[in-house]
Amino acid sequence: MIRIFGVAFVFAILVTSCSTEKINLSPISDSIVNDMSSTGDVGVKSEAVTYQSELTNLMSTFPKFRNTAVNREVQQLKTSITSYISADLRKDKKAQKSAYKDFSDSYKKIQKLRKYMNADEDEVLNRYLVRIKTNINLLESLN
Repeated sequence: MIRIFGVAFVFAILVTSCSTEKINLSPISDSIVNDMSSTGDVGVKSEAVTYQSELTNLMSTFPKFRNTAVNREVQQLKTSITSYISADLRKDKKAQKSAYKDFSDSYKKIQKLRKYMNADEDEVLNRYLVRIKTNINLLESLN
């Protein structure tokens, strides 16, 4: 009888210890979870997070070019994208609109500077710009 009780007790401990969740202490994931649960529309939120993470990944892997004017304008583009993402996370429509205008201006300047680049660098730059513009437009469509 004691043996059966002991086995049942050990089994209960194992089941309980295996079913506990791992605690995540990251403030970023905590704020994302809070935002998702408060809005109720998890699908749209997860899409926005996907587009935002794609943009930040593109910015972190953006190459340097031989043309310094292009590099300066790319830096401006990165700054405006960062501002846009942070305004989107804060739901600040005015700041988001301003950051989008800055993004558009930088994008247009880079397009004008592309004619001074060699073909290989132009192709790489175009690839990045297309992906950035696509993700920004997809984020805009969610708002």
